[in-house]
Amino acid sequence: MHINLPEKRYYGIGEVAKAFDVNTSLIRFWEKEFDVLQPKKNAKGNRKFTPEDIQNLKLIYHLVKVRGFTLDGAKTHLKEGKQQILNNFEIITKLELVKAQLTKIKEQL
Repeated sequence: MHINLPEKRYYGIGEVAKAFDVNTSLIRFWEKEFDVLQPKKNAKGNRKFTPEDIQNLKLIYHLVKVRGFTLDGAKTHLKEGKQQILNNFEIITKLELVKAQLTKIKEQL
């Protein structure tokens, strides 16, 4: 899954929800459920997500929405082997980008 977000230090919850094509309420729910998500909050209480938070959200989205894990299953999976999951997820992401580029080249031929 490729997320179109500009390079920034912090992202608002609306930007993040739009990039993942989910409701902001789902992002807030996942924040409560998963300990790895801890966005910073400004004086008004608005959530500001860092690139690390975005990476964790990608991982959670992949486990829950793509692979079909339950929330408890995703939590357990994250706790047991986060480094292995991250490595596999990075490889999958890179392969998806290569596939998209190859498809684009094929269409141009």
